[in-house]
Amino acid sequence: MIPVLDDWNSLSMLLPLFDRTLAETNIAAEIIIVDDGSMTSIDATDLKTLHFENIGQVSVVELKRNLGHQRAIALGLAYVSAERDCEAVLVMDGDGEDRPEDAMRLVEACREYEFRSMIFARRSKRSEGFSFQFFYNIYKFLYRLLTGREIRFGNFSAVPRQVLKRLVVVSEIWNNYAGGAMKSRVPIVEIDTKRGNRLSGKSSMSFISLVTHGLSAISVFGDRVGVRMLVGTIALIGLSLVGILVVVLVRLDTDLAIPGWATYVVALLLIILMQAVSLSIFFIFIVLSNRDNASFLPERDYVHFISDVRTIYKKQ
Repeated sequence: MIPVLDDWNSLSMLLPLFDRTLAETNIAAEIIIVDDGSMTSIDATDLKTLHFENIGQVSVVELKRNLGHQRAIALGLAYVSAERDCEAVLVMDGDGEDRPEDAMRLVEACREYEFRSMIFARRSKRSEGFSFQFFYNIYKFLYRLLTGREIRFGNFSAVPRQVLKRLVVVSEIWNNYAGGAMKSRVPIVEIDTKRGNRLSGKSSMSFISLVTHGLSAISVFGDRVGVRMLVGTIALIGLSLVGILVVVLVRLDTDLAIPGWATYVVALLLIILMQAVSLSIFFIFIVLSNRDNASFLPERDYVHFISDVRTIYKKQ
């Protein structure tokens, strides 16, 4: 299952490579392309003229609008769960950075774990520039600080069918696939892979999109974030009260006080105290609202976002 947004040239180069890799492992596969509201049609490429030996069918699931990479994955998984009978579904990007040879390693790992665990690709070596890796490390630090969890993988994964049935009722995959999988508590195994090179063109992912993606991943654990921030504000309230008490004691019981300073310090600490109380109330409501809101359910709601399903290649 491959989500695509206008990147048809890369996809047309990837599929023959994927087909050759399948031949080496004697695995038969069907390709489900999730068209995330592309401006150009897949018919504009030569994909229809390709011939495959081990890819039995290529289908395109067209979404009614552009929803973003993560939501396209959620809808694609829900569609596969409802419409296809398979041992496992492999989730990968169509630009070549997820290498076909690593995809087969994920599938083999699925077999080793008897199709009971999700297999995620963990990047042992990244190929991005310094600026991306710098901000990515900041993101990982904030993610761990706010959620108490570590995230070391992205979308590249293999999902056994019995795990897929559990995953498509996890509403959190709508915002972030990897984070939702972690929150679902399904068995997860990680294997090391190297990031491949993009086959054609340049990534359309902007800095703003990357920040949004990071925030979406953190939002999956919104209740954890709310509780951690609540604990932090309670600690700030405690420190403010202790500070006020110390200022009063110094002012009344010692000769160390400078005239007028106690009033300013107490006023400043009271402002901090009131702000901390307001924040604690805010985070309490965040935690409660996350538990009460009606959630998007991929298994139930995916049909509302699909406009058409087309088979563009079928092996004779």
